[in-house]
Amino acid sequence: MDTDLALVMGLVIIAVAIPSLFSAITDRRAPSASIVSMLIGGGLVAFAILTKAGGYTLEGLPDVVVNLIARYMP
Repeated sequence: MDTDLALVMGLVIIAVAIPSLFSAITDRRAPSASIVSMLIGGGLVAFAILTKAGGYTLEGLPDVVVNLIARYMP
């Protein structure tokens, strides 16, 4: 799997799981689905960071996202 794709997918999964986590907490339900989603997203981010040769920087994240979108858009 491409590390850029894994990084962006992991960040998107984490971003989507955060509102689900807050919703479950405010409704006094167990946030099990959102915690599993956050673990999957964190695993993808960790995989991307550990397997990328030079690593990622915070300043380079927008470039990674734009390059990934440009690569997969027709």
